[in-house]
Amino acid sequence: MTTPRDLLIIAMEADAGRSPERGDLALALAGAELIDLLNAQAVTLDGDRLVPSSGPTMTDHLLEAAATTVTPEAPYESVGEWLWRRGRGLTETYLAALEAEGQLTRQRRHRWMPFSAGQTVLADSPARRAAADRRTSREPVLTAIAAAVGIDDKPAEDAPDVDDDAVATVLAAVHDALRELDAERQRRAVEEAAMDNIRRGE
Repeated sequence: MTTPRDLLIIAMEADAGRSPERGDLALALAGAELIDLLNAQAVTLDGDRLVPSSGPTMTDHLLEAAATTVTPEAPYESVGEWLWRRGRGLTETYLAALEAEGQLTRQRRHRWMPFSAGQTVLADSPARRAAADRRTSREPVLTAIAAAVGIDDKPAEDAPDVDDDAVATVLAAVHDALRELDAERQRRAVEEAAMDNIRRGE
Protein backbone atom coordinates (compact mmCIF):
# COMPACT_ATOMS: atom_id res chain seq x y z
CA MET A 1 0.00 0.00 0.00
CA THR A 2 0.96 3.63 -0.36
CA THR A 3 1.02 6.54 2.08
CA PRO A 4 -2.11 8.20 0.64
CA ARG A 5 -4.04 4.91 0.75
CA ASP A 6 -2.92 4.32 4.35
CA LEU A 7 -3.87 7.90 5.22
CA LEU A 8 -7.36 7.47 3.81
CA ILE A 9 -7.83 4.21 5.69
CA ILE A 10 -6.84 5.66 9.06
CA ALA A 11 -8.94 8.77 8.34
CA MET A 12 -11.95 6.54 7.81
CA GLU A 13 -11.17 4.74 11.07
CA ALA A 14 -10.89 8.01 13.02
CA ASP A 15 -13.45 8.94 15.65
CA ALA A 16 -16.21 11.22 14.41
CA GLY A 17 -14.69 14.20 16.21
CA ARG A 18 -11.37 13.69 14.44
CA SER A 19 -12.68 12.94 10.97
CA PRO A 20 -11.18 15.56 8.63
CA GLU A 21 -13.07 17.69 6.12
CA ARG A 22 -12.85 16.24 2.62
CA GLY A 23 -11.02 19.32 1.33
CA ASP A 24 -8.43 19.04 4.10
CA LEU A 25 -8.04 15.33 3.46
CA ALA A 26 -7.64 15.92 -0.29
CA LEU A 27 -4.70 18.28 0.29
CA ALA A 28 -3.13 15.81 2.72
CA LEU A 29 -3.60 12.96 0.23
CA ALA A 30 -1.82 15.03 -2.42
CA GLY A 31 0.99 15.67 0.05
CA ALA A 32 1.19 11.95 0.84
CA GLU A 33 1.37 11.18 -2.88
CA LEU A 34 4.19 13.65 -3.30
CA ILE A 35 6.15 12.14 -0.43
CA ASP A 36 5.85 8.70 -2.02
CA LEU A 37 6.91 10.13 -5.39
CA LEU A 38 9.97 11.70 -3.76
CA ASN A 39 10.85 8.42 -2.06
CA ALA A 40 10.50 6.61 -5.40
CA GLN A 41 12.68 9.27 -7.08
CA ALA A 42 9.89 10.02 -9.54
CA VAL A 43 10.29 13.70 -8.64
CA THR A 44 12.92 15.80 -6.92
CA LEU A 45 12.84 19.24 -5.32
CA ASP A 46 14.77 22.29 -6.44
CA GLY A 47 14.09 24.52 -3.48
CA ASP A 48 10.31 24.31 -3.27
CA ARG A 49 9.90 23.53 -6.98
CA LEU A 50 8.90 20.10 -8.27
CA VAL A 51 11.19 18.66 -10.93
CA PRO A 52 10.21 15.42 -12.70
CA SER A 53 12.78 12.64 -12.59
CA SER A 54 13.34 9.43 -14.52
CA GLY A 55 12.81 7.17 -11.54
CA PRO A 56 11.35 3.68 -11.75
CA THR A 57 7.82 3.19 -13.05
CA MET A 58 5.27 3.44 -10.26
CA THR A 59 3.42 0.23 -9.49
CA ASP A 60 0.40 2.05 -8.03
CA HIS A 61 -1.83 3.52 -10.75
CA LEU A 62 -2.86 6.52 -8.65
CA LEU A 63 0.76 7.42 -7.91
CA GLU A 64 1.54 6.95 -11.59
CA ALA A 65 -1.28 9.37 -12.42
CA ALA A 66 0.10 11.81 -9.85
CA ALA A 67 3.57 11.61 -11.39
CA THR A 68 2.20 12.49 -14.84
CA THR A 69 0.70 15.73 -13.48
CA VAL A 70 4.07 17.20 -12.52
CA THR A 71 4.91 20.06 -14.88
CA PRO A 72 7.57 18.61 -17.21
CA GLU A 73 9.63 21.74 -17.94
CA ALA A 74 10.68 25.03 -16.40
CA PRO A 75 9.32 27.12 -14.84
CA TYR A 76 8.35 24.28 -12.53
CA GLU A 77 5.45 24.45 -10.09
CA SER A 78 5.94 25.04 -6.40
CA VAL A 79 4.92 22.26 -4.04
CA GLY A 80 2.01 24.39 -2.82
CA GLU A 81 0.70 25.04 -6.34
CA TRP A 82 0.83 21.36 -7.17
CA LEU A 83 -0.96 20.38 -3.95
CA TRP A 84 -3.90 22.64 -4.78
CA ARG A 85 -4.12 21.42 -8.36
CA ARG A 86 -3.67 17.73 -7.63
CA GLY A 87 -5.83 17.80 -4.52
CA ARG A 88 -8.99 18.84 -6.35
CA GLY A 89 -11.43 15.93 -5.93
CA LEU A 90 -8.66 13.60 -4.74
CA THR A 91 -10.59 12.24 -1.75
CA GLU A 92 -13.33 10.99 -4.06
CA THR A 93 -10.72 9.53 -6.45
CA TYR A 94 -9.14 7.46 -3.68
CA LEU A 95 -12.48 6.38 -2.24
CA ALA A 96 -13.55 5.15 -5.70
CA ALA A 97 -10.27 3.28 -6.14
CA LEU A 98 -10.51 1.54 -2.78
CA GLU A 99 -14.10 0.56 -3.45
CA ALA A 100 -13.23 -0.81 -6.90
CA GLU A 101 -10.48 -2.90 -5.30
CA GLY A 102 -12.84 -4.32 -2.68
CA GLN A 103 -11.23 -2.39 0.18
CA LEU A 104 -14.57 -0.72 0.93
CA THR A 105 -18.02 -2.16 1.26
CA ARG A 106 -21.48 -0.62 1.47
CA GLN A 107 -23.23 -1.44 4.70
CA ARG A 108 -27.00 -1.43 4.44
CA ARG A 109 -28.76 0.55 7.10
CA HIS A 110 -32.10 -1.23 7.24
CA ARG A 111 -33.20 -4.74 6.35
CA TRP A 112 -36.44 -3.37 4.98
CA MET A 113 -34.62 -1.06 2.53
CA PRO A 114 -32.71 -3.58 0.38
CA PHE A 115 -31.82 -1.05 -2.31
CA SER A 116 -30.45 1.60 0.04
CA ALA A 117 -26.84 2.42 -0.77
CA GLY A 118 -26.04 2.56 2.93
CA GLN A 119 -22.80 3.68 4.47
CA THR A 120 -19.36 3.01 2.98
CA VAL A 121 -17.16 1.18 5.48
CA LEU A 122 -13.73 -0.39 5.39
CA ALA A 123 -13.53 -4.07 4.62
CA ASP A 124 -11.43 -6.29 6.87
CA SER A 125 -8.38 -6.62 4.64
CA PRO A 126 -4.59 -6.94 4.80
CA ALA A 127 -4.35 -3.33 3.59
CA ARG A 128 -6.44 -2.13 6.50
CA ARG A 129 -4.34 -4.07 8.98
CA ALA A 130 -1.10 -2.80 7.41
CA ALA A 131 -2.28 0.81 7.68
CA ALA A 132 -3.24 0.23 11.31
CA ASP A 133 0.19 -1.30 12.02
CA ARG A 134 1.91 1.64 10.39
CA ARG A 135 -0.12 4.05 12.50
CA THR A 136 0.40 2.10 15.73
CA SER A 137 4.16 1.98 15.16
CA ARG A 138 4.16 5.79 14.79
CA GLU A 139 5.91 5.65 11.43
CA PRO A 140 7.13 9.27 11.06
CA VAL A 141 5.70 10.22 7.65
CA LEU A 142 2.22 8.78 8.18
CA THR A 143 2.11 10.20 11.71
CA ALA A 144 3.08 13.66 10.47
CA ILE A 145 0.59 13.76 7.60
CA ALA A 146 -2.17 12.39 9.86
CA ALA A 147 -1.39 15.03 12.47
CA ALA A 148 -1.70 17.73 9.82
CA VAL A 149 -5.39 16.90 9.37
CA GLY A 150 -6.07 16.27 13.05
CA ILE A 151 -6.36 12.48 13.10
CA ASP A 152 -3.29 11.78 15.22
CA ASP A 153 -4.52 11.28 18.77
CA LYS A 154 -1.23 11.95 20.54
CA PRO A 155 0.31 15.34 21.45
CA ALA A 156 2.27 17.08 18.67
CA GLU A 157 5.44 17.04 20.78
CA ASP A 158 5.27 13.23 20.82
CA ALA A 159 5.37 13.01 17.02
CA PRO A 160 8.52 11.35 15.66
CA ASP A 161 10.91 13.55 13.70
CA VAL A 162 11.01 13.52 9.91
CA ASP A 163 14.70 13.65 8.93
CA ASP A 164 14.35 14.09 5.15
CA ASP A 165 14.48 17.78 4.15
CA ALA A 166 12.40 17.26 1.00
CA VAL A 167 9.68 15.47 2.97
CA ALA A 168 9.76 18.24 5.57
CA THR A 169 9.27 20.78 2.76
CA VAL A 170 6.19 18.92 1.55
CA LEU A 171 4.78 18.66 5.06
CA ALA A 172 5.27 22.40 5.58
CA ALA A 173 3.48 23.10 2.29
CA VAL A 174 0.58 20.86 3.37
CA HIS A 175 0.28 22.80 6.64
CA ASP A 176 0.33 26.11 4.74
CA ALA A 177 -2.36 24.90 2.32
CA LEU A 178 -4.55 23.69 5.19
CA ARG A 179 -4.23 27.05 6.96
CA GLU A 180 -5.14 28.82 3.72
CA LEU A 181 -8.18 26.59 3.26
CA ASP A 182 -9.30 27.20 6.84
CA ALA A 183 -8.92 30.95 6.38
CA GLU A 184 -11.02 30.77 3.21
CA ARG A 185 -13.74 28.86 5.08
CA GLN A 186 -13.78 31.47 7.83
CA ARG A 187 -13.96 34.30 5.29
CA ARG A 188 -16.91 32.66 3.57
CA ALA A 189 -18.65 32.09 6.91
CA VAL A 190 -18.31 35.80 7.76
CA GLU A 191 -19.63 36.79 4.34
CA GLU A 192 -22.59 34.42 4.62
CA ALA A 193 -23.40 35.72 8.11
CA ALA A 194 -23.30 39.29 6.78
CA MET A 195 -25.63 38.36 3.92
CA ASP A 196 -28.02 36.67 6.37
CA ASN A 197 -28.09 39.86 8.44
CA ILE A 198 -28.86 41.91 5.32
CA ARG A 199 -31.68 39.56 4.34
CA ARG A 200 -33.14 39.83 7.85
CA GLY A 201 -32.82 43.61 7.71
CA GLU A 202 -30.41 43.86 10.61
